[in-house]
Amino acid sequence: MKYEKTLGSLLHKFKLDNVRINAVILQADLKFTTPDQDAAWDLYVEMLTRVVTQPLPPKSGDEKAALNSVYTLFPTTREILRRHGREAIQFTKVAVPILNQVVRPFTSKWHARLKDGAICSEKDRAEFRSELDSLAVCLRNYSKMLAEIACVEDLTDLERDESE
Repeated sequence: MKYEKTLGSLLHKFKLDNVRINAVILQADLKFTTPDQDAAWDLYVEMLTRVVTQPLPPKSGDEKAALNSVYTLFPTTREILRRHGREAIQFTKVAVPILNQVVRPFTSKWHARLKDGAICSEKDRAEFRSELDSLAVCLRNYSKMLAEIACVEDLTDLERDESE
């Protein structure tokens, strides 16, 4: 599949402009191969079923479990990258910066705070959930991008209320 856009325009389309990538790579034309599409599909399926794209109800759920679900995007993505190999280089150009620049700051902050026992108070729980909600907005956009790369119907908002 020839994608008639650049990585920069793809990131912009899905409101991921804050992801920093080398300007030469941002401006290069994209051509997603079947391995790129397959890798995008694999990660898309994972994301659809995690708290990273689904709301965590205010009075239920567990912050530690939610943080672990976010963190597992790292080993999951690494496994997908290994499985699809060098033929999925365009997917890699998208997936690695999202992990390093979007997901890692969240997990680093909250793993350290969890280790120090700081997600105990209602104030800390509220802060965590607020930041998780912000992360989820970005990762829902990423999920939508993955659906486009995979050439599948996007189901990211399948269960979301239109008023959200």
